[in-house]
Amino acid sequence: MSYTLDIKQNAPVADRANTLFATVIAKLIERRNRQRAFRQTYAELAGLSDRDLSDLGISRSSIRAIAREAAMLDR
Repeated sequence: MSYTLDIKQNAPVADRANTLFATVIAKLIERRNRQRAFRQTYAELAGLSDRDLSDLGISRSSIRAIAREAAMLDR
């Protein structure tokens, strides 16, 4: 009695696994890039003086929201 393995039969499963893996990796990279954009924007705005922020029409309490919005737009 011999056993054979039909590799072509398992190909769709492997393709789905590869697609899922690629999707997960792409989402992780996208999230990392958004976090980087948030941190960079937040640091730049937080480093400004109160006068500079006032000239831009930004209050210090709104820096986090502005950085979050900038990170979401940076897709």
